Amino acid sequence: MKILFIGGTGTISMAITKRLAAQGHELYLLNRGNRNDDIPGNVRIIKCDISDEQAAAKALEGMEFDCVGEFIGFVLPQVERDFRLFNGRTKQYIYISSASAYQKPPKGYVITEETPLENPYWEYSRNKKACEDYLMERYREDGFPVTIVRPSHTYDERSVPLGVHGTKGSWQVVKRIKEGKPVIIHGDGSSLWAITHNSDFAVGYTGLIGNTKAIGQAFHITGGSVTWNDIYKAIADALGVELKPYYVPSDMLEALSHGRYDYLGGLTGDKTNSVVFDNSKIKSLVPEFDPKVTPSEGIKTAVDYILSHPGCQNDDEDFDRFCDKVIETLDNIREDFTW
Repeated sequence: MKILFIGGTGTISMAITKRLAAQGHELYLLNRGNRNDDIPGNVRIIKCDISDEQAAAKALEGMEFDCVGEFIGFVLPQVERDFRLFNGRTKQYIYISSASAYQKPPKGYVITEETPLENPYWEYSRNKKACEDYLMERYREDGFPVTIVRPSHTYDERSVPLGVHGTKGSWQVVKRIKEGKPVIIHGDGSSLWAITHNSDFAVGYTGLIGNTKAIGQAFHITGGSVTWNDIYKAIADALGVELKPYYVPSDMLEALSHGRYDYLGGLTGDKTNSVVFDNSKIKSLVPEFDPKVTPSEGIKTAVDYILSHPGCQNDDEDFDRFCDKVIETLDNIREDFTW
C-alpha cells in the first residue's frame, strides 16, 4: 500500500514505521527531518512543516494514498487542515487520539470504546475529544474515511514509563533511583495502570491499515495493567538497586508544584485512576494483536538503552530540586505533627 505518515519518528510511530517498511509498503514520512536518522532506507521523506499548509499542499501535489496517519495532531485547527489537505485523496485517515480522553474519574475501572469521553481535568484530553468529534462529523457528513486510535501509555527503548517526572523526560527519575535517592510515586503506588511497548502497539495499528471495517470506528490499543509500584520496582531491578519510594497524594503534588508541572491533568486527569482496558474490539479486527513485551522486559530494555546512550540522559535539575523540596517539606510536617 501507499501510506503517508505525518510525523512517523516518535515514540508511538517509530515502531510502526519500521514494521511497515519491513513489510515492503510504499511509505512516506512528512516531517521536519529532525529525527529521521534511524528510519529504514526504503522509507521516503517529504521534508516539510505541515503547519505551513500552503507548503504542504505543494509538497503533496498530485499524490494520493491508501492511508494517511496523523501522529502529531493535538488541536482542532490541525485536523481541520488535514481534512482540507486529504479529503478525496486517501482511502483511510487514521487519527491518533488518546485514552486519557475517557471519563475521569471513571465510573468503572474497565474501559471500553463505549466509555464516554469526558475529562474535566486535562485540556490535552479535551482537545483530543474535540478533534475526534470533528473528524467523525466529517465521516458522517462528507464520507471522510476516518479511523480513531486511542493509545494509553506507550513507551519505547528511549524512555521508561513514569507517573511523576519533570519536563525533560524520564532520565532524572532513573538517575535518582540509580543513586539511591527517594523517588516520588503518586498515591500509594497501588493503582493499576496500562503500559504498552511500541512494538506491540505497532501490531494493532498496522492491522487497521486498509481494513474497511475500521472506517468510522474508534479503537484503543493498550497493553495489560500493572501497579505503579510494579513499574517503579522494575526500573530499580533493571538498575540492580533497591527502590526507595516516597508516596505523595496526587492533589498534594499538584498544590506543591504551583503550576510548574501539570499534575492536575497528568495525574488527577489520567494516571491517578486505576484502569483496565478491554481490547476485544481491536482483537476482533486484528487477531494477531497480543502484547508480547512484559513490563519488566520492556523496562529492562529501556533502562539498558538509556544507560548506553548519553543522548537520552537529559539532566533536569529543576525537577530534582522539586523532588528534594517536596520530600523535605513533608518530612518536616510529619515530624512536627503530634496528637
